[in-house]
Amino acid sequence: MTSRQPAWHLPSRQIDPPVLKIFNSLTKTKTEFIPIDGSHVKWYNCGPTVYDASHMGHARNYVTQDILRRIMSDYFGYDVHFVMNVTDIDDKIIVRARQNHLFSQFRNSATTLSADLLSQVSEAWGSYVRENVSKGLPDEEKPLRGEEEVRWPRIAGLAQDQSRKFECLRRDEKFDMHFTAAKRTFAAIEAARHALSANQSSGDTALRLVDESRDILASALDKKLRDTVTDQSVFRSLAAYWEGQFFKDMDRLRVRYPDIVTRVTEYVPEVVEFVQGIIKNGYGYEFESSVYFDTGAFDSSDQHDYAKLEPWSKGNRELLAEGEGVLSSTSGRRSASDFALWKASKPGEPSWPSPWGPGRPGWHIECSVMASAIFGDRMDIHSGGIDLAFPHHDNEMAQSEAYHECGAWVNYFIHTGHLHIEGLKMSKSLKNFITIDEILQRFTARQLRLAFLTQLWNAKIDFSESMMTGEVKSLEVTFNNFFTNVRAIISQARAHEDQSDGEHYYNDTERELMKSLYDSKTAFRVALCDSFNTPEALKVIRDLVSRINVYINSPGRKANVSVVEQSATWIGDMLRMFGLGEGQASEIGWGQEDEGAGSVNREETLMPYLRVLSSFRDGVRQLAIAKNDNALKEILKLCDKLRDDDLVSLGVALDDQEDGKALVKLVSPAELVKAREERRLKLDAQAAKKAAAAEEVRQKRLAKIEKGRVPPEVMFRPPNVPEGTYIRWDEYGLPIATGSGEELSKNQQKRARKDWDAQKKLHEEFLAWKKEQESVAGS
Repeated sequence: MTSRQPAWHLPSRQIDPPVLKIFNSLTKTKTEFIPIDGSHVKWYNCGPTVYDASHMGHARNYVTQDILRRIMSDYFGYDVHFVMNVTDIDDKIIVRARQNHLFSQFRNSATTLSADLLSQVSEAWGSYVRENVSKGLPDEEKPLRGEEEVRWPRIAGLAQDQSRKFECLRRDEKFDMHFTAAKRTFAAIEAARHALSANQSSGDTALRLVDESRDILASALDKKLRDTVTDQSVFRSLAAYWEGQFFKDMDRLRVRYPDIVTRVTEYVPEVVEFVQGIIKNGYGYEFESSVYFDTGAFDSSDQHDYAKLEPWSKGNRELLAEGEGVLSSTSGRRSASDFALWKASKPGEPSWPSPWGPGRPGWHIECSVMASAIFGDRMDIHSGGIDLAFPHHDNEMAQSEAYHECGAWVNYFIHTGHLHIEGLKMSKSLKNFITIDEILQRFTARQLRLAFLTQLWNAKIDFSESMMTGEVKSLEVTFNNFFTNVRAIISQARAHEDQSDGEHYYNDTERELMKSLYDSKTAFRVALCDSFNTPEALKVIRDLVSRINVYINSPGRKANVSVVEQSATWIGDMLRMFGLGEGQASEIGWGQEDEGAGSVNREETLMPYLRVLSSFRDGVRQLAIAKNDNALKEILKLCDKLRDDDLVSLGVALDDQEDGKALVKLVSPAELVKAREERRLKLDAQAAKKAAAAEEVRQKRLAKIEKGRVPPEVMFRPPNVPEGTYIRWDEYGLPIATGSGEELSKNQQKRARKDWDAQKKLHEEFLAWKKEQESVAGS
């Protein structure tokens, strides 16, 4: 007998598991994802510039990034360290904060409508028409100073002519926005003139003029008075407010909060040190207290390349100018591609001390500094919207690699695609955007996330009403109906889980369904490994739902609930993994939209009551169908059983009332059971007392009947009376003489006759009872 185990051979893999590949903007191909440090993933995401309300473009970007983050952490199991910045100092923030501050001061001073106020607004309107509206006008239509009102009817007519308006938009894409602001202000000016001519100069009239002219006045006031704004809290308060609103919107969209949020205003000392490092390495230079990145020096270096993401955009002056901001100057730069690392602050701008004088960080430098402060000289993933690829992300990489003197600061760059609304690109600068608050009044957070899941994360999305009410709504209804049916089947089975009919219900159909489940899991993984292909992953889930629906709805087959439950559990888990979950994660499915955190599980709460109701209905239907003579009586019994037994254990008390309507009360089940038992004991005691009384009556009657057994004719003869009591009787058996031979007195005869009559009645009752008993015995 051998004492050693036989040799064991390592199994050979028949199918290799799929490998995660991500579309990398650095290669424009799907490349295998290999983290630097095992399963630890360093991920930096470009956050918002907070100066206005969040819009659908933000929803597209941040919900999509949230989906990818959830897939990486919750599905693939990576330890994701997710960092996001908030740009809280920027040209757009500075201008908006200044304009809001100056407009608020101006508005507070407008206490009455006056010729001077009207003149200020009119002058601002004229300047706006010449400097902004005119950008889209043909040369022959552009008004000179003082011609604005004279030419305005022609400009308005041009804007109403669709073909001519299209030409204006080709000259300036902001033409419609500028014209709309000017049109609104001009109407307010005319209304104010009529009010003044009618001697109406109230504060309300003044405020109507000012408020309707806000866009134009804010711009004019900023141009005139911007140098007077010296309080830096003006800029910080605006950014803080919109940052708070942004994160509230993200909460409503179910976007997970970043592991770390960085703000550029909190990293200014690190920015200064970082810029000094770039200068030291030979890639930065100072000009008039500003510092610029030398793209030429960087690009000519053997170990560096500028504009890795979009090298074809290097000379795109429009993109370069947009990246620098509206307050930046191009003077002093060695190349048009050079960009600001540190901007010298002008009057009316926030500033921090630096070796080059008071200034503020350039836009691109903030992400390099903050990401490097947390992740060092290398990160796995950097993400953001595709519109940031150039120049922002290319400049980020250049200055970071210049500081660290490394060849690759980011390994994988992922960019979410553009969002178009009904075919048109959204833009804050064009004021044609839909805010998140507005869109959430029409659609739910789940529906929006489903919409993004049905599209590739890096593709352009054309968001439309038909998309939401068609494909997205259909998908949501399909999943809702599926989970509702499955939960009902599972609940019904668990209500009778202790009752087995001896069948296992695991045959070829069930084996095939289980195979479909595991095939779906594999296909799902393949889809997500294919650069997070969520449309294909959703299709896998939808197809599995269809197969399960066919199985549970097949006539003549009892479903194997365990097989159905396993499939539904996996489907619900995957949908929740995408961030589509609502309510409690412990239930089958993806929850209901109205079930927030802390809400009760409706299934667990309602199903016991509904099952009782359904059982009662089943009983009533069966009695009605059977049409028995005792149906009404049996229905009343069912009603009593419902009240006294079924609902008691659920804590529901029904008190019958005179009007025929029961009073429904919710009481502790234990209290109801106790009350029911006490009531039963009381009823039992009452029944026992009644039975005892009835028995006493019966015994008395039996004794009376037994007394009537003796015929009256012999009642005064022995053995019914002692021997010798009487010696003579008449023909009816009434005594005539006592035992001593004496005649009975008249009173004695009268008493004997009375007893004889009574006995005769008793004897007749006895005979009747006897006859009745014989009749019962005979039947």
